[in-house]
Amino acid sequence: MTRIELIDALALRRNLPRSTAEEVVGVFFDALSDTLARGTRVELRGFGSFQVRRYGGYTGRNPRTGQVIAVGEKWLPHFRPGKQLRARVDGEGAE
Repeated sequence: MTRIELIDALALRRNLPRSTAEEVVGVFFDALSDTLARGTRVELRGFGSFQVRRYGGYTGRNPRTGQVIAVGEKWLPHFRPGKQLRARVDGEGAE
């Protein structure tokens, strides 16, 4: 599902104007991104949690030239699905 499909689904399901649904989705993703950028964990009960994890630097290789390069440490978002989401995806909660 793309962002546009999510907006359309929200507009259709809640009988909202598309512009309102687009604003709601935008506010949600902005809040999620801002919270993660501050390093704070986001938990959506029944769905899962997002947190930022630190990955240490390492020595890599440029695939085109074969040149050895140093890759610095980075912080990346990590998603951990919740129990209900895992069960639904696994087919236990499917209707």
